[in-house]
Amino acid sequence: MYVAAVDVSEALKSLASTMESIEAVLDLDQLRADVAALEEQAAAPSLWDDPEHAQQVTSKLALLQGQVRKTDELHSRIDDLEVLFELAEAEDDADTRREAEAELAAVQKAVDELEVRTLLSGEYDGREAMISVRAEAGGVDAADFAEQLQRMYLRWAERKGYPTEVLDTSYAEEAGIKSTTFTVKAPYAYGTLSVEQGTHRMVRISPFDNQGRRQTSFAGVEVLPVVEQTDHIDIPENEIRVDVFRSSGPGGQSVNTTDSAVRLTHLPTGIVVSCQNEKSQIQNRAAAMRVLQSRLLAHQRAEEQAKMDALKGDGGNSWGNQMRSYVLQPYQMVKDLRTDHEVGNPQGVLDGDIDDFLEAGIRWRKQQEK
Repeated sequence: MYVAAVDVSEALKSLASTMESIEAVLDLDQLRADVAALEEQAAAPSLWDDPEHAQQVTSKLALLQGQVRKTDELHSRIDDLEVLFELAEAEDDADTRREAEAELAAVQKAVDELEVRTLLSGEYDGREAMISVRAEAGGVDAADFAEQLQRMYLRWAERKGYPTEVLDTSYAEEAGIKSTTFTVKAPYAYGTLSVEQGTHRMVRISPFDNQGRRQTSFAGVEVLPVVEQTDHIDIPENEIRVDVFRSSGPGGQSVNTTDSAVRLTHLPTGIVVSCQNEKSQIQNRAAAMRVLQSRLLAHQRAEEQAKMDALKGDGGNSWGNQMRSYVLQPYQMVKDLRTDHEVGNPQGVLDGDIDDFLEAGIRWRKQQEK
């Protein structure tokens, strides 16, 4: 006898209800109309006369087609689930029941992920992300921790199949890195990863302390939206100081021995960026300019937000500071200090398993905005 039938029925009803809410937010009819219009543009013989515009059209088309396809697939999977559970009950088949239960869990996870995507409705949430990680207090342990965080985000992107590009890495003297900047090239990367911004804290037995003492170290994470053509972030040449220097590395034959690294200083704001991972000075300058434009866009947004906070009498947005702890000693735990979400597998998290933290952060942020 299939005893869980009532629970399954409620679960399927809940999934269907959630899908209705998601589709209302996405406005599926409008999405399909937008897809049709973009498909017409993409089919135009003159599309690639303007490569930049063509890239925008094809990228947006792929994004919207993916959203429509995902919602249609989830609808189909929910319908199939009902049939699968009915079959398991009718035949009292334990294998079919296990298969149905596994599919129910997978569909629930997929619906939850799609629901989180509907929460990313900010002005820049749909963009690619530019992430900077810097070592803070903690000496060599902080530098090592910063490198672990860089790897964590790159592994997360690799698992998702998202391309990444490391623009700049400044290596520390003994181990780890002083700072790094890299991009994650995927739609909604900024909206998804922006909840990672803030100070991360690690507690562990230091591998660099010959007395085996416990060490607390800190690393800061900054997440920016990648600048697009429509942003109009114009930077006059007389507002920039350009310095060139020799690229640094962790050692070995591949270390760059030419003065190809570029540092840009924006004189009005004092913002400094650098890039040394490209092969030529020209490429490094172009990459550094992209980073500077993203930083200036964020600076502009921060000024606008400060004005709004002053009008509201709000002290400002401080949620990003001290946002997560990674404890390896005396116990094993990673805990988000804003959402209280925690897991007991730090190594899994540091290997890129951060989806649950991202989802909890996005939901928490949306709640704060209400």
